[in-house]
Amino acid sequence: MSTESTAAPEVKANRDESGGSLWTDAWRRLKKNKPAMVGLFFIILLVFVALTADFIAPAGPYTQDLGARLSKPGAHRAIGGGGLYLLGSDQLGRDILSRIIHGSRVSLAVGLVSEFIVSFLGISLGAIAGYYGGKADAWIMRLSDIMFAFPDLLFAIGIMFALGPNIFNVFIALGVVGWAGMARLVRSQILSLKEMEFIESARAQGISDFRIIVRHLLPNCLGPIIVSITLGIPGAILGEAGLSFLGLGAQPPMASWGSMIYDARPYFSTFPYFSIFPGVAIMIVVFAFNLFGDGLRDALDPRLKN
Repeated sequence: MSTESTAAPEVKANRDESGGSLWTDAWRRLKKNKPAMVGLFFIILLVFVALTADFIAPAGPYTQDLGARLSKPGAHRAIGGGGLYLLGSDQLGRDILSRIIHGSRVSLAVGLVSEFIVSFLGISLGAIAGYYGGKADAWIMRLSDIMFAFPDLLFAIGIMFALGPNIFNVFIALGVVGWAGMARLVRSQILSLKEMEFIESARAQGISDFRIIVRHLLPNCLGPIIVSITLGIPGAILGEAGLSFLGLGAQPPMASWGSMIYDARPYFSTFPYFSIFPGVAIMIVVFAFNLFGDGLRDALDPRLKN
């Protein structure tokens, strides 16, 4: 009997009563969730803004206009043909709207790259712990307990002090501190799946452990993993903003929402726009990912099937 025939019960289990796949059924339910679709709209908008920042930004993120520094929203530029600072300018006369638009690239990159690291470490270690058990499981779970014992931001700050403040080390810091939750999730999923008949049949045919994990176990864990990644991205964006606010993240002159809020501290009482606008950008993006993640979790939960 071939490997494909071994996986047949698994494939049939992923079909709903109407004959559609689990993912098709989940997409139908997700489309009915209006808050989730609103969140998805803003996520798509974020991606569009990040990819087209060079074209839609009214000015360069590093272009200085000292004659119009700390201008209010709607003020005219001192240079550049008399255009407007739609959201005002910062202490160096740089256009706040342009820096927010370019800052979306930093936030999106941090969210995606750090969650990739989280997923790689968490899925790998969680799969080993769940499938093999024994000492491997004990050591990995005790290591995850140690990770949970430290607040994520405090641990990330310690890593940044050790590695040095720059955006690439932010990817590493946020990825390293976040893997434990993913590992526990994958471990619990594999523990519930590895004794099922299609896995026992695969073992009886002599299929390697690696192939069983990659071809049969992990595909059946994709739903919870995707939801965890979706809900982890806003946490990474907030983590980057926190590190940049402390001066440990994106370094000047890079446009980052967290560093913009940090730069605005001395001017908050006299020029609050400087910190409010990047703060609103962070709030909208984090809220959008949370809305979409919650809706995706409900859509992939078979107990909530209509």
